[in-house]
Amino acid sequence: MIGFIGAGSIGGAVITGLIKNGFNADEIIVKGGHSNHANLLGEQLGFQVVKKVKQLEDTDVIFIAVGANALDGVLKELKEIVAGKLVVAFTGSATISHLKQVLGDIKVAHAIPNTPVKVGAGFTGITYSSDFEDADKKKVASIMGYTGQLVEVPENQLGILGTVAGCSPAFLDVFIEALSDAGVKHGLNRKLAYDAAIGMAIGASKLAKQSELNVSALKDEVTSPGGSTIRGVAALEEYGFRNAVIKAVDAAEE
Repeated sequence: MIGFIGAGSIGGAVITGLIKNGFNADEIIVKGGHSNHANLLGEQLGFQVVKKVKQLEDTDVIFIAVGANALDGVLKELKEIVAGKLVVAFTGSATISHLKQVLGDIKVAHAIPNTPVKVGAGFTGITYSSDFEDADKKKVASIMGYTGQLVEVPENQLGILGTVAGCSPAFLDVFIEALSDAGVKHGLNRKLAYDAAIGMAIGASKLAKQSELNVSALKDEVTSPGGSTIRGVAALEEYGFRNAVIKAVDAAEE
């Protein structure tokens, strides 16, 4: 049995990804907030919703998915029932040391999922406390595996990994929208333009993932001498596309 505290944008996305990809909804208990989002999602997906943190007492692993301003209040409530459990916090400010300081001698982890966990294609970075054993890591991985990739990293890399994987879906959405606008400008209807741009993003990502070549070499494969693609790439360079992406990550990291 696993528990969630919070079912907002990230918590709800992880819960949805779990259940939609085969995790048993009967094995999930969610403590919702004031927004009623947990109740609405529970009606759709079939998991149990409770009103108090102490009602998660029978769970083995608890995922915390609340905002930074609510974190300490949740941890103080959780401290009363957390003995012997694994605690994984999705909150950005939830450092291992802070979780340990409030919860005491409990095995804790800090993870940053991205929104594609909702469709089982997520990328989640995670840092474990030093007392996490291999069996504990396997338990967390067996759960999060329903939502996509789970990658262990040192805590000092978790923030930038979360930015690159977590903020970039929005960056990609802007790129897809711009490609669609360009398609409409040149005569495609909006649906076809969106379908083409989204299909390209899915296919190119899958190719990049499965290919033995790096993305620079994959780019070279389609930029024939004097061709349309290399002219487009040159235009991207002229208008600062690469620098804009780096600056977007810099801004997100501030």
